[in-house]
Formats: sequence, C-alpha cells, structure tokens
Amino acid sequence: MTFENYRNQFAVGISALCANFILSCSAFAAEPVMITVSKGFGLTLYASALGDAKQLAVGDNGTLFVGSYRDGSITALVDDNNDGRVDKRYVIAKGLDYPEAIAFHDGALYVAEEERILRFNQIESRLRRPGRPKEIYDRLPGNSKKSRRAMQFGPDGLLYIAIGAPCNVCESEVPYSSIIAIDVETGNSEQIVSGVRKVLAFDWAVEDNTLWFADLGRDWMGDNLPPDEINKVERKGSHFGFPYIHATDIIEPAYDKPKNLKVVPPTYELPAHVGAKGLHFYRGTQFPERFHNQMFVAENGSWNRSSKVGYQVVMLEIENGQVAKRSTVVSFLDGEFPVARPYALVTAPDGAMYISDDLKGNVYRLFYKESAKNQSQDND
Repeated sequence: MTFENYRNQFAVGISALCANFILSCSAFAAEPVMITVSKGFGLTLYASALGDAKQLAVGDNGTLFVGSYRDGSITALVDDNNDGRVDKRYVIAKGLDYPEAIAFHDGALYVAEEERILRFNQIESRLRRPGRPKEIYDRLPGNSKKSRRAMQFGPDGLLYIAIGAPCNVCESEVPYSSIIAIDVETGNSEQIVSGVRKVLAFDWAVEDNTLWFADLGRDWMGDNLPPDEINKVERKGSHFGFPYIHATDIIEPAYDKPKNLKVVPPTYELPAHVGAKGLHFYRGTQFPERFHNQMFVAENGSWNRSSKVGYQVVMLEIENGQVAKRSTVVSFLDGEFPVARPYALVTAPDGAMYISDDLKGNVYRLFYKESAKNQSQDND
C-alpha cells in the first residue's frame, strides 16, 4: 500500500473517534485495533513511514521537522495548502548518529549528534538542497546510544539540552544526568540542573516561563516502582536526586546519598513505567479554553512491566504552580495491544497538535472537531 492510500484509508475512519466511541481499524494489524479520543476531538494520520519518529520541531513557515534515533535521519514535512495533510516531504539529513534531539530557532534547524550540535541555516528555504550543516558545539559527552537527549530553545534565547545518564542507575560525570544551556553564538554553556536520569522532554510554562521537565524512573524495581516524575525548576543548580533517590522518597540501594546534598522532590508523580517522553504546553487556541496553556504529556508506554500502562497522551492541569488533575486525551492502548507509542508533542500552526509515534513511524494530528467545522464554514 502506498503512503497516500494508507494515509487516506486511516484518515477516513480515525477522524471520527470520540469519547466512548471506539473504531476498529485494520491498518495496523490482522485483527481490528482500537484508539480512543476524548469527546470533541478528532485524530488523523498526518504522515507515516518516518522510521522511529522521535522528537519534533516546527519552523517559522509551518514545516514540521521529525528527528529519529535508530533511523539516523531528519525529515521535513510540508502542508502547502493548510488542509491538515502532508503535501511534500524532504529528507534533510541521513546517516547521522542517533539524531533524535532537534530544535528550531531564527530560521535554523539544530540537530544533536554524538559530541556535537549541527545547524542547518535558513532551512525552510532550502528543503530540497539543505547543504552542509555548520558545527556550532562539540563538547557533548557522546555515547548518545545510551545517553539519550532532548533539545529546545528557551525564552532567554539559549539552547537547552538534556543529557541522560548512560545507564539504568549509576554515578556518572557531568554533563551526564543534567540539563545544560548553550549560547549558540559564543559556545559558552552552563549547567541548569543535575541529578536527572533520562529527560526526553521539557518545556516552559506559557504564563510564567517556568521550566518543567519529565524524568523517567529507573527500571527493575518492580511493576509499580519507581514513579516517573514531573519536575519544575525554581532554582538554577538544583539537584533532583538521581541516582540516590527516586521520585519523592524511594532510596536507591546501590548508592548512598552524600550527606550535604539537597534534593528537590518531584512536583508530581506519574505511575511507574508509563514512559513520559513528551512534555509540551499547548500554545494554540483551537482547543477549548480549558486546554489553553496546559501541559500535555506523551506517555510512551511500559516495556518491562507484567501488564502494560501508558501508551497515551494526557493533560496535566496546572493550578497555582501544581498539577491539579491528570486526564487522558488520546489512548493508543487496545487492551494489551499498543496501537502506537506517542513520543513527542508540539502545537501546529493552526492550533492542532502533532504527536509522533516511534512504534509505527507515524505522526498524528490531534484537532478539535468543532473548531475545524467552524473554520471550514468560514472558508465556504
């Protein structure tokens, strides 16, 4: 089946999904599978055949860039006529070493690869021929096969990059287990936080520019330990406990915490092993007002648990700097069968939300159906 046929077949059915209405869809398996979407929302397949689609970035002109991990490529997706479907796709780079961490800023695409960060200048006007990237930083610790990363520009114009621990649980030298900020013009860098295990998503709250991040708990402590974490940075230089303390108060048996080390507990604990790999504050207006400026989290799903959890996109409602409620917006888990593994989230130019899926190599588009209907009527 071609990409176009597959996309159209999927879009016809899946856009009808809503709360308590589950649609059988045979595009993924021999047996029908089911996806559930909250009432009022629709979900369409935006693009497929993207390898192991990981982190996302949106350009000034609306181009969606998709980073990979094993696939080693960066893909650009273009919707020329703004109808919510990809019209053109370009491979920006291939043969890179684990280039999942990407960011867009001032017309340029930034890509983290092993020890270095590359910059593709004026990329949206050069999608057909992106040219050779410029190396703008060469002091990452490498070993990105084990030390996973996330990258994004902050409100201060600095490039933030999370550098995970190169292990399940261990004491490792900085900048492992930290988030650093880089001035891309001077190359100067500073450590923002330490004591994190595996941060694959972070973002700044829209209302006060507070930095929030998701941190994955260690493996092999059982089905229900330790929780994944949602943290916020209130003081630069804070230590968040890894590898000595997991979540709020779970002591790591292999390592003793230094006596004078002050640890910041998580702001919110997610269930263990849900795999919080995407975190994004919704910046659009297409969704109803109660979703505006709220945190969405992509729970990639468990892999070493006796029964599966996660495999969904949830909204965490923030009130007075605390998480007040967690609710499911999209569930990709059909019983014990994962239809998709959501990885990264980003607001689309029209106010929809893109969701990457590293299981099938897809990108989905989550939209609010009533808003889409009104837009269609306005265009008639």
